Amino acid sequence: MQMTPERTRHGEVQHQRRATLGLFEGLILDHGTRVRSHGADIVFLDKAAKKWICNELGGKRGMRLFDRYLDSYLVVSDDNRIITTGRRTTRVKRG
Repeated sequence: MQMTPERTRHGEVQHQRRATLGLFEGLILDHGTRVRSHGADIVFLDKAAKKWICNELGGKRGMRLFDRYLDSYLVVSDDNRIITTGRRTTRVKRG
């Protein structure tokens, strides 16, 4: 697993405000899908990544603790800093 990149000031505030887990930030960066949008990358977990994480964390029973974090996303700048974090409520449009 790669080191979680540093955050911008806004990214740090949103990380604390939205109570995202640093562990999941690393998983999202390592296994997530990147989509370019408005000059930055949106990184999120697609279905295959969620399945892989589920298997690694002990199946469905182990994942119950982390269900709320599976729809998290990161917005990462070109210099690899986390701009903001959040939870998706709608699909990410690709293309």
